[in-house]
Amino acid sequence: MAPAQEEPRKKEDPAKSAKEEDDDPLDDLSDAFQLLSHGHRDMIATTAFNYYGDRFATGSVDGKIKVYNKNNAGNWVLCDTWGAHNAEVYQIQWLHPQLHPNLIASVGADGRFRLWVEDPTIAPNKGRRFNSHSNKPVWELRAPSRAPFLSFSMTFNTETRHTYLAVINRNAQLAVFENDQPENLENWNEMDKVNVCDKPARGEEVSFKVMFDPNLEPCYNALRLGVPRDSLAVVVASMNRASLWRTKEISHSVTLGSSTSKEFYLACRFDGHRSLVRDIAWAPGNIRGYDFVATACKDGFVRVFKVETPGKAGEEPRSKDYAKLPEKVVVPQSAAENGGRNTPSGIGAGLANARPGPSGSRAPENQGKEGEVLHVATEVSKMAANRVPWNVDFDHDGQVLGSTGDDGKLILWRREPSGIWSKSSELAMAMSVAS
Repeated sequence: MAPAQEEPRKKEDPAKSAKEEDDDPLDDLSDAFQLLSHGHRDMIATTAFNYYGDRFATGSVDGKIKVYNKNNAGNWVLCDTWGAHNAEVYQIQWLHPQLHPNLIASVGADGRFRLWVEDPTIAPNKGRRFNSHSNKPVWELRAPSRAPFLSFSMTFNTETRHTYLAVINRNAQLAVFENDQPENLENWNEMDKVNVCDKPARGEEVSFKVMFDPNLEPCYNALRLGVPRDSLAVVVASMNRASLWRTKEISHSVTLGSSTSKEFYLACRFDGHRSLVRDIAWAPGNIRGYDFVATACKDGFVRVFKVETPGKAGEEPRSKDYAKLPEKVVVPQSAAENGGRNTPSGIGAGLANARPGPSGSRAPENQGKEGEVLHVATEVSKMAANRVPWNVDFDHDGQVLGSTGDDGKLILWRREPSGIWSKSSELAMAMSVAS
């Protein structure tokens, strides 16, 4: 057999090799970022992606909201622009697509919370696709006088098809509303109203944020200890503190039957903040049996807390405990005399919920202990993030935490096997990478 002939080696160009070694993918911003000319007349104050990530909305200080669609080429194309508020847009959120394919909620400095529904029959860029109802939102909620809404959160229960809205105003008052008719977006009933902290002084710098539990139901350890499966929970950043609030089910005994209602109680606090808490985030994925909550504080730190429901000392969980349904709490008619919630007697108890106080809100110390499950929040990590962190958010698995701040950088944090969170990567808008 003839020996195999070796192919001649190609001569490498030294100049080309040196150029490939010097090339850095971060030097070309077109590969790392897609710069978008937003067209607002002022700064962008808030942004939000829809459920599928193919639509993007921006809210600006000029009071307008813009919606962009992602085309087949991967580019973002302006869909529509409209004047949503008469002042700065504080926050926007896309609602769950099972409620409506394209529904946007917004809150602004004019003290209005508004719902905008898209009319796909109107041509793009006409300024009327999301406010086709006589140039008005489909529903509006006005804040109390001189106390505008600063933050809101909405969640949708896919089983009961109920929608819940939580709003917090400058007076530290948290109000939660429920809509049990998905076909009627104007039918909202107030569930409960609580004061999460002391009312800030006039002229004082304030910071309030609220967020619903992103999980479908509480973790199994909380269910085992008596938390109802349909319990609502919110985390609230209020001034220099953060807290978790959860609902308990109250059954009112009346003459001709009984009625049930939900009210919020203070489940736990997240301690250790030395300044204003700018943002708060709740991690998805509580199948692990506990929850993670992250905060961004003005003192320069991002903190991660582990929320557990320990139960009784030495108690071991049993398999049959997970299938138990929590019992309802029965409040007798004389509860008002014992310092509990003021409950009317007779048929009126089934038609209305009387709330103590002239403002219709409850303070944490006025709550009873019946039906409340002990929650314990432990700080697991304290990271020096950004110059002054402003925003934090988790990914869909709750394993990656992102934070942004005054330094213009996005820092990603990952959870290590030891349980602590450490810096994973950093992303910044820079024309060149410093050597």
